[in-house]
Formats: sequence, C-alpha cells, structure tokens
Amino acid sequence: MEKAGSGTVEYINKMFPTEASLSGVEPLMKKIHNEIRVVDAEILGAVRQQSTSGTKAKEDLAAATSAVKELMFKVREIKTKAEQSETMVQEICRDIKKLDFAKKHITTTITALHRLTMLVSAIEQLQVMASKRQYKEAAAQVEAVNQLCSHFDAYRDIPKITELRDKFKNIKQILKSHVFSDFSSLGTGKDAEESNLLQQLSDACLVVDALEPSVREELVKNFCNWELISYKQIFEGAELAKLDKTERRYAWIKRRLRTNEEIWKTFPASWHVDYLICIQFCKLTRTQLIEIFQNLKEKPDVGTLLLALQRTIEFEEELAEKFGSSSTKSVMSDIEEVDKGENSTQIVMDIRKKYERKLAAHQGNQDDDKDANKDLAVPGAGFNFRGIISSCFEPHLMVYVELEERTLMEHLEKLVQDETWHMDDGSQTNILSSSMQVFLIIRRSLKRCCALTRNQTLLNLFKVFKRVLRAYATKLFMKLPKGGLGIVAAATGMDGHIKTSDKDERLICYIVNTAEYCHKTAGELAENVSKIIDAQLADSVDMSEVQDEFSSVITKALVTLVHGVETKFEVEMAAMTRVPWGMLESVGDQSGYVNSINMILSGCVPVLGSLLSPVYFQFFLDKLASSLGPRFYLNIFKCKQISETGAQQMLLDTQAVKTILLDIPSLGRQAIGAAGYSKFVSREMSKAEALLKVILSPIDSVADTYGALLPEGTPSEFQRILELKGLKKADQQTILDDFNKRGSGISESPMGTQAVQVAHAVATPVPPPMAGPPSAAGIASREDVLTRAAALGRGAATTGFKRFLALTEAAKDRKDGPFRKLFNP
Repeated sequence: MEKAGSGTVEYINKMFPTEASLSGVEPLMKKIHNEIRVVDAEILGAVRQQSTSGTKAKEDLAAATSAVKELMFKVREIKTKAEQSETMVQEICRDIKKLDFAKKHITTTITALHRLTMLVSAIEQLQVMASKRQYKEAAAQVEAVNQLCSHFDAYRDIPKITELRDKFKNIKQILKSHVFSDFSSLGTGKDAEESNLLQQLSDACLVVDALEPSVREELVKNFCNWELISYKQIFEGAELAKLDKTERRYAWIKRRLRTNEEIWKTFPASWHVDYLICIQFCKLTRTQLIEIFQNLKEKPDVGTLLLALQRTIEFEEELAEKFGSSSTKSVMSDIEEVDKGENSTQIVMDIRKKYERKLAAHQGNQDDDKDANKDLAVPGAGFNFRGIISSCFEPHLMVYVELEERTLMEHLEKLVQDETWHMDDGSQTNILSSSMQVFLIIRRSLKRCCALTRNQTLLNLFKVFKRVLRAYATKLFMKLPKGGLGIVAAATGMDGHIKTSDKDERLICYIVNTAEYCHKTAGELAENVSKIIDAQLADSVDMSEVQDEFSSVITKALVTLVHGVETKFEVEMAAMTRVPWGMLESVGDQSGYVNSINMILSGCVPVLGSLLSPVYFQFFLDKLASSLGPRFYLNIFKCKQISETGAQQMLLDTQAVKTILLDIPSLGRQAIGAAGYSKFVSREMSKAEALLKVILSPIDSVADTYGALLPEGTPSEFQRILELKGLKKADQQTILDDFNKRGSGISESPMGTQAVQVAHAVATPVPPPMAGPPSAAGIASREDVLTRAAALGRGAATTGFKRFLALTEAAKDRKDGPFRKLFNP
C-alpha cells in the first residue's frame, strides 16, 4: 500500500510540479470522468453479451445429447445385422471345410503310400546289394532308407512298418557281418586279390559310416586287436619277454605302420586308425612291461633299465609329435652334451652315447615320415603319449639313483684327492675349484635324470645331492687345522691351541669362501629342482639342512682362524711376563713383544683382508679384539712385580697395542664397520689401562682408585694388585681390611668365579667340534653358544652366519646377555 500511495504521489507531482500548473486540474478531472463512463459502458455490454451466450450453449448441449442417442441406436442395429451375416456365412462354408479336410487327408495318404512304396523298393534293392556286397551302392542306399524310415516314426505300431523296420535292421546286420568278414580276410590273399580287396574295403568303410557309430568303433577296435595279435604272441614268449628287448617292441610297431601304409589309405582319415592302434599298442606294452618287472627275481641291470627307458621316452616323443595337436619340445632337447674329456663312471655315459648315436642315425627317416603323416595328425585328440609307457619304470629306478649316488661319491672323492687346497694369486673367486666341480657333476646328474623322469625318482636323486653336499661339507671341515687332542692336551690347556702357518690361514679363508659359495649355490639348486619337479613334490625340495652344514663350516673355520692367530701371541704374552717390570729404571719406546705383535698382525691381516669378504673379516676382527683385549688384561696379573716405572712402560705398551688393533681395518683394506670396531677395541683395552692406573696409584688411595676404575673387580684380584705393587703380606692385610671395611660391595661372588673361568677360556681357545671332547665347562658353553648362533639364521634368506653377525653386532654394546660373552669372555 505504501508503494502504491507513493506511486500516486509521484505521478501527481510529475503532472503538477509547480503551483502554476494546478490550473489544469479541472480539465484533467473531466477527462478522467469521461474515461470512467466509457469503461462502465463497455463492462455493461460485456455482461449482456455473456448472458446471451450462456443460453445458446445450453441449446447446443441439448442438441448434441440427442444426436448421441440416435447414433447408439444405429450401432446396435448394425451389430444385430452383422451377427445375422456371420451365421449365414458359417452355413454357407460348412460344406466347403469338410471338402478341404477330405482333400488334405487324401493327399497325406497318397504321399505316405508313395513313400511306403519307395521304402519297400529301397529295402528290396538294399537286400540285393547286401547279398552281392555292393558296398558303395549300399552305402548310399542305407542313407536313403534311413531318411525314408524317419518319415514313418509316427507309424511304428503299424504291423507293416514294424515288419519293414525289422527287415532293414536284419539287412544292416548282414552288411555288418559281410564287412567284418571281409576285413578279417585282409592280408591272407595274393597281391592282385589284395588290391581288389582294399578297394572293396574302402567302399565298405562308406557302409560303416552309414551305419551306427558303434559299428565303426567295434570295427576299429577289432582291427586294432587283429593287428596286435601277432605282437602280443611274439613278445609274450620267453625269448622276447625281457627288458633288454624293449627296443624291438617299438621297432615292430614302426615297421608295421610303414608296411601297412596302403591299408591305412583304405580307412577314412577321420577314423584315425593308426592313432588308435598306437594307443592300444602303448597300453598293451605298458601291461607287458609291468609283468616283466613283477617277474624279475632280482634288481634289473641299471644299464639295461636306462636303455629301455630312454628308448621308451624316444618312442613316446615320436608319437606325441606325430599325433599331437601342438609341437612340444622334447625333454631330451634340454640335455647338454657331457664333456668328453671328463673321467666318470662309464656305465651311464656309454649308454647315453650309444643312445645319441642311434637317435642321430634314424633322425633322417623320422623327418621324412613327418610330411607323409602330416595329414594324419589328430587335432585336440586329448591323449597324452608322454609317460603312457615310461611311467611304469618309475618304481624300479632306485637302482639308477643308487648308481648316480655311487658315481657322484666317487667323483667327490677324486675331486677332493686332486684338490691342491691353494689358489693362484691371480684368482678372482678365492674359492676351491673342487666346489665348482661338485656342482658341475650334480647339474649333469640332474640333467640326466630330467631326461628320464621328473617324478619321485628326481626327488630321490635330490636327496642324493644333499648327501653329496653334506659329505663335501665334512671334507672341508676335516681340512681345517686342528688343535691338541686327547686327555693330556685337555689337562694342560693345550686342546684349543692351533698352530697355523701363513699357508694354513690362506686355506682357512678359501674354505670360508668355498662354504659360502656352496651355501648360495645349494639354495639355487633347490630352487631349480622345485621348478622342474612335479608340482605335488615341489614342497619336499628343501636344502636348508645342507645350507646349515656349510654355515657351521664357516663358523668353525673363522673360529679356527682366530685360534690360530691367538696361538701366535703365546710367545709374545710369555715374553711380556718375563720382562723385569719391577726393575725398570726409565720409560722408553714400546717393548719388543709389542713389536712382535705388530709384526704378526702386519703379516697376516693384509692377506686375510684380501681373501675374506667384509662380513667375515669383520667377524674375525671382533673375535680377535674380544680375545686379545681381555687376554692382555689377564696377562698383567701373570707378571711378578710392577714398579711405578714398569707400570708407566706397560701403559705405554698398552697404548701401542691399542693403536695396533685400531689400525687393523686399514691394514686389511676394509673400512666397513670400522667405527663400531674402534669403539669396541677402545672399551676392551681401557680395562688394561685402568688396571695399570690402579697400580700407579699411591698406596693410601689404591683402594679408592680400584673401586672407581674397576667397579666389577673382586677382593682376590685387588689382593693380586697389591702383590704386583710389591707390598708385603702384613701391609697387604692392613689395606685389605681397610678395603673390606669400606663396604664397597665387592665380594667373592659367582661373577668373580665366572671371570676366572672366562679368563681360562680365553687363554685356552675352543677346539672345533669333532676334534675331541671338551674338557671344561667354560669351553663347552662357549662352543655351544657358537653352535647355536650358527643355526640362528636357518631358513632365512641370508646365511645363518650373517644372521649371527647381525645379532652379535647389536650385542657388542650390551653389558649382559649370552652374546656379550662372545665379546667379553
């Protein structure tokens, strides 16, 4: 409302903007009144017109309703007349429909009678043809009769039709008898008669195709049996029913197939008669070979067995190529020719060479037969010739596996005997040549077996490979230098001392590298065999136990290497104790025994660093440092008396030994893990430095210094320090009493006893297993830890020894736990 009012006001202001314009109000009002009157007049006219239109609309509606009623009346009238017309038409056409049905029945009857006449005539003609053996005409006639008979399927109950069907059935039986009789006489007449008979049989095949499919199946089956009767009689006799006559079986069927080429042309190509004969031959041959194996009173000769198996596999491959739907490479194509210069057991090799010569001899004939028989291939036949006969050899191949095992073991013995156990300086692998030769003969044996079978026999041979590799691992272990043996050596603490020369150290490195190579290659061998062997046996292929054997060899070899270097330090450690430390007057350069230690390490470490891989060299360094550090510490206690000057000189020597040990990684040209190794060496040698600082401390503060620098020490050790300082028993007792009163907590505990035992274990290195029974609890426990550590990585992707190194590296900085004992004995 406000908007409308405001609009009006604006309109008025627009019309009369000034007072002067108000004079035009009257004319405007008149004009507006006139317009209002005009609009009222128009509205009144519109109302009047609307009233008039409503009346007219009612009149129009009434007229339309009347018209609809009239139309409905007419529609009813038309419908009544249509019904009357329909009744009239039905009456007119009733007679015409009867005539139409009568015509249809008469036509059907005439057609049936005509076909019946033709059927009777065709059956009579077929009967004449059958009696005269007119097979070609009879084949077409049988097809015609079959088509005519199909028209009378709805009239089977009519006697005449039943009679004709029975007559046709008898005629077909007569044809079948004639055909079977003619085929049975094949091969008994003269050449001229044989040619006519082949033509007659070719026509007879048309009749067989016209008859039921069961007739063809029965005929082909009987023909195959006829063909194989002579084979069965020949090879069931006592003379040829032998394993060494197997090759003659396949020669017989090949010759039979070649000589009967004309006969094969008699049969339609879709029958595949030669294919079915070969299937029957394979099944019969398999049955007879099984009987031969069952009748053997002893194990078959391995040469005869392998030759028969190879001939069988060759025959199966020929059949597979001849009748197969796709070309598959022969298993024999995977076999590489064995080196002619290799000395080996000649039984299997001679058989193989003989087989290859004969295979090459008839290769040309085989190629000629391919083109001739190309059209006889059976696409998608679905029968697998490979293994149909050869699989029956599988249960009897243990003699072959035993032969392979004897052969491999003989090779192994010869390789170990011929091994020089040293390497040329220019060698890139740093492994023993015998290891590569061992895997070479194993691979050749594997290829020979794959050419024969990939079933249980291959798994049995794989177990032989495991035994061979274990035997080789034992050979490697036996070549490691041994320490003292027997009760005397154990009683004197010399059972773990191993004297090694430079040549021995190089040999140990070769054995470590060789064992690592064997560990890796054994895993690859197992992986390859699992891919080749039948899928259901793949899970049984496992080389982890053999790999653990080689991991154990690596561990024992490295421990032996450490023991050998430790033994070289014996003289220098003894020389250290003979130095008159209590009588030295001044401190000079490093002592002679330190120079000797430096010379020993300078002589062996570069060689070891060049031969060992970084991971094994690092393990050697860690073990050496964990042994030499505590050993140097305990060796101080073996000195008689140490003066202040002597302690200063010994402290200088300790720093020199520490420097020598820290320089070992660079000396071996391997910096991997050097930071951790340096930290480890510094911590181990710091104990000796702390001991010497205690000895250098004044008498009145020695107890405090000892408790601060060596908090894990024992009263007995503290007493030994007082003896090294040259104190008399009376003076020692006073200091000891004062030391005990301090309540330092240091007492004779199992820890102290354990330290003494561990010290003895360090002084007496652990002998490798099989070298003799351990004599001390400390030695046994240490060896047990090493043995368990070697097996930690069993089944892992890396070697068990590498897993052990990873664990021990993480345990270096710990002060407790079983692995700590390896680094802090």
